[in-house]
Amino acid sequence: MTWHGLQVLPAVDVLGEESVRLEQGSYDRVTVRAGDPAERARAFAEAGAPLLHVVDLDGARTGRIRPALVARLVEAAAPAVLQVSGGARSPGDVEALLAAGAERVVVGTAAFAAPGALAEYAGAFGERVLVAVDVRDGRVAVEGWRRETGLTAEDAAARCAEAGVARLLCTAVERDGMLRGPDVDLLRRVVDASGLPVLAAGGIASEDDLRAVANAGCEGAVVGRALLDGRLSAARLFSTAPR
Repeated sequence: MTWHGLQVLPAVDVLGEESVRLEQGSYDRVTVRAGDPAERARAFAEAGAPLLHVVDLDGARTGRIRPALVARLVEAAAPAVLQVSGGARSPGDVEALLAAGAERVVVGTAAFAAPGALAEYAGAFGERVLVAVDVRDGRVAVEGWRRETGLTAEDAAARCAEAGVARLLCTAVERDGMLRGPDVDLLRRVVDASGLPVLAAGGIASEDDLRAVANAGCEGAVVGRALLDGRLSAARLFSTAPR
């Protein structure tokens, strides 16, 4: 199911054992507390969302995955499937998350950690891995967005394409959780530089924002805070969306 041709993924961000939303990825700026992440995942699935985006915020910060958490959310969300992010730092981590039931795994820090890493992940996992291009102050950020690399968004996107990566997740870090609209210019540059399917994240607050993301050439959009606070309706996006 798509919304006017755009795939919309509701976000379930998990800190500890609680579903939350952060501002700009800052762990000391929790803006929404939404209770049990399994209940949140189940609610989105019942609303009709076919694919959920789950972020293990603890994993993103520590580099340690939680397959048991993923398995619990997979069970709660069925028949919807999960795209899982946070903590995958090796091919073994990706394998463990897939074995826990994830449909796709997002790799960020590890993808840019060493020469050849992008090609290794792309070759081993194909469509089941996507690479995070998380951008702050014009540079790609890694390690839970705490460290900036020297890569521009365009450089990272082009490297991903050259390495055979199947899909990108592009997040405008400064807009994440802020409800100020997507960084359309950034999205267009990543789409153009990569030629790959791109999922957008960061700042999406309205249906107009979703249209802007679609017009930028993106395949889909990850929506978090706007769904939790009612600015966007899950029932409208997932149940009554044009096919």
